[in-house]
Amino acid sequence: MFARFLLIALMFGLTPFQANAIDEGIDYTKVPKPQPTETEGKIEVLELFWYGCPHCWHLEPVLKQWKATMPANVAFRRSPAILGPSWEPLARAYFAAELMGKAEEIHEPLFLAVQVKKQRLADADALAKFVATLGMDPDAFKEAYGSFFVDMQVRKAVELGQSFGVDGVPAIVVNGKYRTSATQTGGNEQLMAVVNGLIAQESQLAKAEASAGNNP
Repeated sequence: MFARFLLIALMFGLTPFQANAIDEGIDYTKVPKPQPTETEGKIEVLELFWYGCPHCWHLEPVLKQWKATMPANVAFRRSPAILGPSWEPLARAYFAAELMGKAEEIHEPLFLAVQVKKQRLADADALAKFVATLGMDPDAFKEAYGSFFVDMQVRKAVELGQSFGVDGVPAIVVNGKYRTSATQTGGNEQLMAVVNGLIAQESQLAKAEASAGNNP
């Protein structure tokens, strides 16, 4: 599969991330019921992840590289997935940090703590001690962790995973319409090539719709 992306990239002088010949049912799956996005006016790329997932951790540097060159008409956001009860504490930690305006500050350190340092962060007390090492107020964190906002975000995350048909992470959803993953595409580099292909499709669709609107 990747050989096809690489060949296309070489033919047009592109990086593998820019190759965009993709096939529905092979490289990506259409979401049965498209979901609204949270970034109006842009094509949204949503990553669903879990801090306890080593594959998500390995995707991080690839995503970081991709985000540095993503098109101007694209908005990236992430959300913890909750595919079981044991996934909830780390998801709540992200949402609590988000409420405190610290989501970006906690993201990579929390991955490092779980995936590299093998810390057990399975409850509010352990997580509060962890965020204190990052200079965050542990009491404010615990308050946020148990807040109504975080409760709502947890329910939303569960519903989002179900709506998109996610049964594993990392998964990426483009514009609320298309779901793909490294498992489906064959690797992280291939995954981002497929994401770029879907972005190209959505960009072309938006241009066609705009053209039709200007020519009644």
